[in-house]
Amino acid sequence: MVNRRALTTTREAWPTRVSVGDAWLVGDLAVPREARGIVIFAHGSGSSRLSPRNQQVADVLDRRRLATLLIDLLTRSEELVDQHTAQLRFDLGLLAQRVAGIADWVRRDEQLSHLAIGLFGASTGGGAALIAAAERPSVVAAVVSRGGRPDLAGDALPRVAAPTLLIVGELDEPVIELNRIAMAQMRAPGELAIVPHATHLFEEPGTLEAVAHLAGDWFERYLGPRAQTA
Repeated sequence: MVNRRALTTTREAWPTRVSVGDAWLVGDLAVPREARGIVIFAHGSGSSRLSPRNQQVADVLDRRRLATLLIDLLTRSEELVDQHTAQLRFDLGLLAQRVAGIADWVRRDEQLSHLAIGLFGASTGGGAALIAAAERPSVVAAVVSRGGRPDLAGDALPRVAAPTLLIVGELDEPVIELNRIAMAQMRAPGELAIVPHATHLFEEPGTLEAVAHLAGDWFERYLGPRAQTA
């Protein structure tokens, strides 16, 4: 269900509620005119749809005529539990199930069903996005991971069919190695992009902008008309 009342943010987005199993998940949906595809964001551990980093990336994608759905993968009650236990944020099975369910919802929605679907995962959300892509090979057309933990996708990695871009900061050396190990297990087309001078959170000047443009290039390549004719 999409409420067409615009949010008071820099993005022209609308509050959206998505039913996945017994859970109602809250998100912000932006659909630019003549959108070429839609990108679902799978946020990292302890983060949410309000993450300023994901908001900034989504803003760049919106300007490239890519619809974006920033959505909380936990319900409000689950978030309250997670604030004390920090367990649900690392439940990759649950998070991946939610991401896959959101992709199913997009495919059923009459306003969005014509759009090719991409997944953008950050931190543990990168692993969840890849598991969801493996579970929905005919639904997910592309994946981008920012500072992600694709290694957490484990046995799902060889089953990922969607072209995958792994973006890691140059100074995030342990995560670079984990991404290389994960990529070696994947059979889908993939690339590892290392952003110079960036640490894990891409807080250094210009580094998050580099992430956004790398992601935008990847999704433009694999979503929309150009991808369909390739």
